[in-house]
Amino acid sequence: MLQLGDQTRSAGERAQRLSSFMSHPASYSLHRDPLPDHEQKQAALSYLHEAWAEARHDGVDGDCLAQASLFTALAELVSTYGEDAVAKFVEGLPARVRNGEFSLSLARQ
Repeated sequence: MLQLGDQTRSAGERAQRLSSFMSHPASYSLHRDPLPDHEQKQAALSYLHEAWAEARHDGVDGDCLAQASLFTALAELVSTYGEDAVAKFVEGLPARVRNGEFSLSLARQ
């Protein structure tokens, strides 16, 4: 996670600083082999957990975060696999939700 120093900075200040940082490309290049799929998923979950925690700290409501996250995830899947494939994928979500696959109390067992 990019540390910007003062933890009391507003979200706007952090976004502006990050934008400035991102607009100046690094003059060096790191070559890494791609991580295996399971390691990429673990890394992605870690990044999302950090972003989620920071947004909650800044006062963003959990429901708003969830809806924005779902929209972003579905938009990414549609851009990668197309609308028909994603529609077919989400058809199976009600049964998975009812089976507890997304319930944290069950996932920790």
